[in-house]
Amino acid sequence: MDVKLIVDEVRITPILISDPPLLNVQGVHQPATPRLVVEVVTRGGVSGLGETYGDAVYLDIARPLAEALPGRSVADVNGLFALADTAGPASPALPVDEGVDAGGLRGVRTADKLRLSVVSAFETACLDALGKTLGLPVHALLGGKVRDAVEYSAYLFYRWAAHPGTDAPTDDWGPALDPAGIVAQARRFDRLYGFHSFKLKGGVFAPEQEIAAVRALAEAFPGRPLRLDPNGAWSVETSLAVARELGDVLEYLEDPASGTGAMAEIAARTDVPLATNMCVTTFEEVPEAFAKGAVRIVLCDHHYWGGLHRTRELAALCRTYGVGLSMHSNTHLGISLAAMTQVAATLPELHHACDTHYPWQTEDVVTTRPVFRDGRLAVTDTPGLGVDLDRAALAALHRRWLDDDGTLRDRDDAAAMRRAAPDWTPAKW
Repeated sequence: MDVKLIVDEVRITPILISDPPLLNVQGVHQPATPRLVVEVVTRGGVSGLGETYGDAVYLDIARPLAEALPGRSVADVNGLFALADTAGPASPALPVDEGVDAGGLRGVRTADKLRLSVVSAFETACLDALGKTLGLPVHALLGGKVRDAVEYSAYLFYRWAAHPGTDAPTDDWGPALDPAGIVAQARRFDRLYGFHSFKLKGGVFAPEQEIAAVRALAEAFPGRPLRLDPNGAWSVETSLAVARELGDVLEYLEDPASGTGAMAEIAARTDVPLATNMCVTTFEEVPEAFAKGAVRIVLCDHHYWGGLHRTRELAALCRTYGVGLSMHSNTHLGISLAAMTQVAATLPELHHACDTHYPWQTEDVVTTRPVFRDGRLAVTDTPGLGVDLDRAALAALHRRWLDDDGTLRDRDDAAAMRRAAPDWTPAKW
């Protein structure tokens, strides 16, 4: 075993990053959201970076894994899964409400999903360190890139101008609560970043209002790919009604209803392609969904699936069954965006632009922010992920986490909404 590849130290740093008041079916983003930065340091003096969710349930798994990893090789990424099973808590403490996971709105939260989300950050950090040691970009460790740039989509949200009742910093985007506001938001994304496609986070208002917003986008950007994602907020009949109204303009309709059964029923009754990042988020969920024809596009996400290698395994399954592939996003920073870009560069059948929240994030822990040009990110050949840690920024965001009274350390969009509207409950149509 090459001593330079042996893990000498693992540092895990929970942070809180500012988040704007973006609305979804689960409520509203909190003024700050928790993330976890993982740093793997080798005996050769090389540091590799990873990033994932930072809620307490993830920290409970990450801490013992960080303690168990030193002495192992950063090349042994397959061994991380068994190590996480043996080193972590036998049954990670789940929140009282085990419904939709607000951190990514990805369906029911389970102990296995939690472990995979933590392992993903450790795998990314190991691959970053391995690539830096060998002088190779991460995409080379995954088999090599098939494209020099990765296309991303503008992620549009209904939103407030500011977080009510808090001293959270405001931005200059203003509110977007009607079709005109959504179109104005899209025009700004187009002007700043050159995005060619647009995804609207739905499930916030009545379906008729969201149909009007998508129609307004189609009029403002004729021929551009458009997506609508209500995160399972609709019934089968409502989903079919929306599909009829928007079938001529939608690239795909994402998770209109909850569960594989409902999605399969909708898919059997409409020609509009259905996509998911909720009913297919683990390999165990693949057979039923594919056999029933419930989805035509799966949104991969290395945080969900257990890392970059497993994302490629998912892509191979989709290719085998003729299912399309896109990429899901969460409230990520530059480390995760770099990992997303590296793995996306290696997926031949990635024919849909990837999601990204990144333009909404004003803070980061990397020294140089990635720059979108013509809606794309260039795939770097710099060894590893191609990003460097801004230690001052990391320390400041960790200090914010330490100073928090516990209100923001676990993401809870519903609680954030109820602070503004105490009687609010998630709507279903």
